[in-house]
Amino acid sequence: QVQLVESGGGLVQSGGSLRLSCAASGSMRNIGVMAWYRQAPGKEREWVAHITEDEITCYSDSALGRFTISRDFAIDGAKIVMSLEMRDLKPEDTALYYCNVRGVKYLRGREFWGQGTQVTVSS
Repeated sequence: QVQLVESGGGLVQSGGSLRLSCAASGSMRNIGVMAWYRQAPGKEREWVAHITEDEITCYSDSALGRFTISRDFAIDGAKIVMSLEMRDLKPEDTALYYCNVRGVKYLRGREFWGQGTQVTVSS
C-alpha cells in the first residue's frame, strides 16, 4: 500500500506562486510514476504533470513553462516527496489538486490518490 498526503495549497493572487507537496509513504519500492491532477468546480479531473522513477517529466499545455514537478526522498528516508512549483498563477488554475501514484512490481496495476489540496487564485 501507498499513503499520500498533499500540502501547500492556499489562496494566492493572480501572478503569484505556490509550492505543493505530496508525501508518499508505505511501499516506496513499488512506487512508479507520480503525477499531479486537478479538478475545478463543475469540470472533470485533468492531468497536470507527471514524473517517472528516472525523473523524466511531462507537462500539460497549461502547466508547461509555469509549473515544475520534482521528486526526492525525504531526509529521514521514510517518504518520497513529490513537489509542484507553480508560478505565474492564473484564476483558471483554481482547483483541487490531487497527488497520484502508479504502482510497479508488487503493486503493478494499482493506483493511489491523495485527498487533495485546494488552490485558489484570485484575480
